[in-house]
Amino acid sequence: MLKKNQVVETTITAMSSDGNGIAKVDGMVVFVPYTAVGDQLKVRIVKVQKNYSFGIVEEILEPSKDRIDDHCPVYKKCGGCAFRHISYEAELIHKAEFVESNLRRLGGLDPVMLPITPSPLVQGYRNKAQYPIREHEGKIEVGFFAKRSHRVISCAQCDLQPPFFEKILEYTKQFLQENHISAYNEETGKGKVRHLYLRCGEISGEVMVCLVINSERMPHAQEYVDGLLKICPQVASVVLNINREQNNVILGEKCVTLYGKDTIEDTLCGVKFELSPLSFYQVNRQAAEKLYQLAAQLADFRGDELLVDLYCGAGTIGLSMASKVRELVGVEIVPDAVENARVNAKRCGVANARFICADAKEAAAQLAEENLKPDVIVVDPPRKGCEIEVLQAIAAMSPEKLVYISCNSASLARDCKELEQLGYHLVKAAPVDLFPRTMHVETVALLSRE
Repeated sequence: MLKKNQVVETTITAMSSDGNGIAKVDGMVVFVPYTAVGDQLKVRIVKVQKNYSFGIVEEILEPSKDRIDDHCPVYKKCGGCAFRHISYEAELIHKAEFVESNLRRLGGLDPVMLPITPSPLVQGYRNKAQYPIREHEGKIEVGFFAKRSHRVISCAQCDLQPPFFEKILEYTKQFLQENHISAYNEETGKGKVRHLYLRCGEISGEVMVCLVINSERMPHAQEYVDGLLKICPQVASVVLNINREQNNVILGEKCVTLYGKDTIEDTLCGVKFELSPLSFYQVNRQAAEKLYQLAAQLADFRGDELLVDLYCGAGTIGLSMASKVRELVGVEIVPDAVENARVNAKRCGVANARFICADAKEAAAQLAEENLKPDVIVVDPPRKGCEIEVLQAIAAMSPEKLVYISCNSASLARDCKELEQLGYHLVKAAPVDLFPRTMHVETVALLSRE
């Protein structure tokens, strides 16, 4: 039996989905962070559970061929990245294994697994960042949450973000400090500013700056805007998002535009989109194009289909496929996103699309009343996956094909297992890496009616 503080020699033989190396010592699994498969190590045991243990690297005896130097000063503190210490090629191999393992082990499924699609960009790919703003010892801290906590790690520069995000972050931090504008306190629910939320259009070059505030107004708002425009002329929209709720949800429902437009523009799969702060949009535009193109290939449209896009957000997935089908119906429960989708369709001249503000069950009932039956449904739910009522609503609409896009292969496996009981068979699945260096990976899956 392993003991705390015991030092053992071992070799990393596998990788967990959260980026920890896995070794076996005396038959017990030991998780060791920041290691690579093939590392030969001295490991200090720091926590012993009944069936597994945790260790930290005491000494690298012989490094893995996958190991690379990491240059991020906060990598081991920040909760963002998981694979900066290994090559991108090795990361892709592990992510493909995670997806296949979840589908087969958790779902009991046996799909044809297609190769993983890499991201065109490994650094600087993110078009959005949400930075918590807190106060520590009288100073404003802006950065990212530490792993498994809400303690803010100050980090202005991040290799995954565009370089100009750093300028906006540093300016905002200094402005709040100099003007004595308080930061939000999660414990008391007091303090003015909660988050800095940045979004940019890669093609348009437009930038949105959104401050999430625990108030109805922002002190010195005009001065803040004037300073922003001096350091970042491409800012096209400055928005206040009002969130007075004492919870961990980042965005509130109300937005107030301080400067410029209510939205910014970007182009995805040849379609121009208007994006509000509340609109869902993939953070890696170039990889998202590959994801949506693959989803359309799996759907194998004939051209005469009725396509229903559930969780459609601003319409990005459905509108990218609208030219391939007879009619598109998008379904989204967030009113602002539905309005964005309608505007996006009109601006792009897409005449065969309409959008319903409803949940999946309500949309199914409405389509039934109209005697419409979708041939294909595409669904891209939140990380938690679909609620059972949504899966039942999908089955009730009885599409010939279901294309399921997921950022969590564990919830995908669970939902596909449930869909098997509802008459749908998982045919193919393919990982697509939209989030290099992090533990996250997208999967697109094709299910057909049995």
